[in-house]
Amino acid sequence: MIIMGSIISLMGTTIGGLVGIMIKNPSRKLLGTLLGFAAGLMLSVVVFDLIPEALRNWSFKHTIIFCILGIIFIAFVDKNISNESINQHKKMAMITALGLMLHNFPEGMIMGCGFAAGTNLGIKMSLVIAIHDIPEGMAVATPLMASNENSFKIFLYTVITALPTTLGAILGAFMGQVSNDLLGANLSLASGIMLYVVCGEMLPQSNKLWEGVSNTIGVLSGLIFGLIIVYLL
Repeated sequence: MIIMGSIISLMGTTIGGLVGIMIKNPSRKLLGTLLGFAAGLMLSVVVFDLIPEALRNWSFKHTIIFCILGIIFIAFVDKNISNESINQHKKMAMITALGLMLHNFPEGMIMGCGFAAGTNLGIKMSLVIAIHDIPEGMAVATPLMASNENSFKIFLYTVITALPTTLGAILGAFMGQVSNDLLGANLSLASGIMLYVVCGEMLPQSNKLWEGVSNTIGVLSGLIFGLIIVYLL
């Protein structure tokens, strides 16, 4: 049942990636709008989901400290991979994927604990994670589209991004319960990384691709859509 649940949860990120792949020869306006939408989604998930969840697991002080550590870590990574030989959109996809992978691992552990508690709870968690991860797949695929990456590699990268969910599910099933400190640390670090990605990479690149009002509408639509997803799930 853990394998079935893992497959269900993997489908969310994969579907998000496929949405990006299906858009052929997108214009700069469309890419800028989609990147803005993905940025709005990620910002919404961080502010309305990840940080509140981290605060439920441990103190405000620890959440802030680890969030800042996440920002410092990814800023260091960003600085050290910034060179002319690396396409900026690919770099953005790489650090976006890193933040999402760190976020997906504790999600998988929660799902695994659900299976340890009972099959129905595990399946329910799998479906919730799958729906939740669709926009995350889009967040990885959109900058890769902008870098003219081929469809197979975009699909492969989105699947790899989702794999920590499966690893977390297996570990969570064996553990039976997840340490609040571990969850809090992972969620806070992921929040810091994703905040840096949104503010330092996705929004500036979105503006470079297209500076029109559609870009702003994309960001705001992503924020609202992300809030709806967080509220419903």
